Amino acid sequence: MCGIFGYCNYLVERSRGDIIDTLVEGLQRLEYRGYDSTGIAIDGDTPESTLLYKQIGKVDALKQEIARDAPERSTTFASHCGIAHTRWATHGEPRQINCHPQRSDPQNEFTVVHNGIITNFRELRTLLANRGYTFESDTDTECIAILFKHLYDENLSNGHELDFHELTKLVLTELEGSYGLLCKSVHYPEEVIATRKGSPLLIGVKSDKKLKVDFVDIEFPDDAAGKPDTPLGSKSGTPNASSRNLLNANRRTRPYEGNNFLPLAANEFNLRHSQSRAFLSEDGTPNPVEFFVSSDAASVIKHTKKVLFLEDDDIAHIYDGELHIHRSRRPEVGASMTRSIQTLEMELAQIMKGPYKHFMQKEIFEQPDSALNTMRGRIDFENGTVMLGGLKAWLPAVRRARRLIMIACGTSYHSCLATRAIFEELSEIPVSVELASDFLDRKCPVFRDDVCCFVSQSGETADTMLALNYCLERGALTLGIVNSVGSSISRATHCGVHINAGPEIGVASTKAYTSQYIALVMLALSLSDDRVSKIERRKDIIRGLHKIPDQIKEVLKLETRIKELCHNDLKDHKSLLLLGRGYQFASALEGALKIKEISYMHSEGVLAGELKHGVLALVDEQLPIIAFGTRDSLFPKVVSSIEQVTARKGRPIIICNTNDEVWAKKAETNKLLTLEVPQTVDCLQGLLNIIPLQLISYWLAVNRGIDVDFPRNLAKSVTVE
Repeated sequence: MCGIFGYCNYLVERSRGDIIDTLVEGLQRLEYRGYDSTGIAIDGDTPESTLLYKQIGKVDALKQEIARDAPERSTTFASHCGIAHTRWATHGEPRQINCHPQRSDPQNEFTVVHNGIITNFRELRTLLANRGYTFESDTDTECIAILFKHLYDENLSNGHELDFHELTKLVLTELEGSYGLLCKSVHYPEEVIATRKGSPLLIGVKSDKKLKVDFVDIEFPDDAAGKPDTPLGSKSGTPNASSRNLLNANRRTRPYEGNNFLPLAANEFNLRHSQSRAFLSEDGTPNPVEFFVSSDAASVIKHTKKVLFLEDDDIAHIYDGELHIHRSRRPEVGASMTRSIQTLEMELAQIMKGPYKHFMQKEIFEQPDSALNTMRGRIDFENGTVMLGGLKAWLPAVRRARRLIMIACGTSYHSCLATRAIFEELSEIPVSVELASDFLDRKCPVFRDDVCCFVSQSGETADTMLALNYCLERGALTLGIVNSVGSSISRATHCGVHINAGPEIGVASTKAYTSQYIALVMLALSLSDDRVSKIERRKDIIRGLHKIPDQIKEVLKLETRIKELCHNDLKDHKSLLLLGRGYQFASALEGALKIKEISYMHSEGVLAGELKHGVLALVDEQLPIIAFGTRDSLFPKVVSSIEQVTARKGRPIIICNTNDEVWAKKAETNKLLTLEVPQTVDCLQGLLNIIPLQLISYWLAVNRGIDVDFPRNLAKSVTVE
């Protein structure tokens, strides 16, 4: 949800047109995250001016807005910082005044772009309004920009000219909630602040010269130099308590009088005596360098593969061609004192559509490769062994667990549900599958001998991250299954597995689901590799996994048939029922979710065994029904459930195995439609059964003229609660 992009060039001459194009293109790379408005902030023609361009709608609408204003594109800047944003509305409906960047005042002294939700913004708004500030938007972000100005002006009036990161620390002490934000100011030209708490941010570094070290140090005030590490005293001589913040001071004391309630800077000395080792040159001369700040690596990969991932409470301060990292609060004992600069494995071609019309279609057809990549180097098919490097040292602890709790949201939740049975069968550990939001609402009991597994494509899902922190506080062993390398969940968990599905741009998850499924099955196989009684079962599953990529290719050949089915049989319907049992119940839920989110058609996944408990009342000759009738131990019961449907004039579409005689006969007598998929091991059949439903959801949406990659009201990465 929402997208942040920032571009800073130092001693790399760029025209204003180049800067605008870089920012706008960065936003286009973030479009898949979901948004309803866009905006950018760049330097004006005078040293103390900032130009804002904002517009509701797509990035193309922003381009038109910029073209109408016609800024002088040929103006060149040796050094410059610009920020940009795609907004997904949380506070205030999509209107131009609510678009980001938000400003502190009509002179644009401070401009801010922000992902997340500030939970105490109403209190801040009331406080700042009482101080005489006016608000022009409905957003929580405007409070941040005005708070920057308020604290800057108050400190300046008391003779304290703050460094930008010091001012940011003061602002952050007032904020509650989640944020990833960039701030630029006319008072700090050619500088930008990037900070995060619960919302992802990374910084790409591009330089012709090799960096001296592959990390950036976290900087702290030099206490040895005699600089106070607490706020300075007020004019009355009474020091402000370090724990006092603007809101608390306002509540606890008499009405505002002068500077007694002012949270002043941590010290009055300029901290720029330190240099960032990574950006030092051999001869001491400045290095030309460019920085790209983003909430997603997809917008950075075109420019550089060298990136640094910020942690919660980091404050990144970019100025004079250097990147400095400070902390808004003191780190925990044992926390890393550096942030490593990593090399992205992603390729630009991976985030391009290629010959496909939509990213979703591309990603559906990438599943033979993504499934293979998930297994590559991890399964020895000749010897029938599984080796997950990120879990090897932790497997004994996982095997000793009293309970395994799988926690996820949406599609990731369905992948957990699909593999729960095989976990219980192979590991003989009780498994519970939880929706992260419900898990938190119930304050579910978690103990030290529990193992909590967190599954997320982005690794940034807000509810899942909150659940992870909840479990860490209670001493449980945590395990992550994520797609995005360097994500918050991958860094916060004790151990885990990257599914290696590659970038997934379409909002509806397709290849990430099948890769999560495979990764979880491999985890179950790893847990059971010491059980003699499970040897043959494990061999069958590993042989089945070996065939999966080729079998997915076979299922994808159904696209033409499915396209006709959507046009002829499902076109004008408003509701759809999906029936599944056992391993296929998760397939029914996931298929229903895909159809809902992409085609806007109401659909419901139902456990076939529950038909007689109410759902059967919906069945008639008009209601379209899709039923999973593939072979497994529950096949006779599934056949019985489907016969109950046909007995009430229902005409279900059956997803069955190739050349299944049972369904061939029933198709003749009851005029049933069938979609045939190859047969595999029962616990892997869902990998093949879900492909037709992904294609059905895609073609239903295309036939209705819906933008498949950007469904209304939805975002790819859900980074707010």
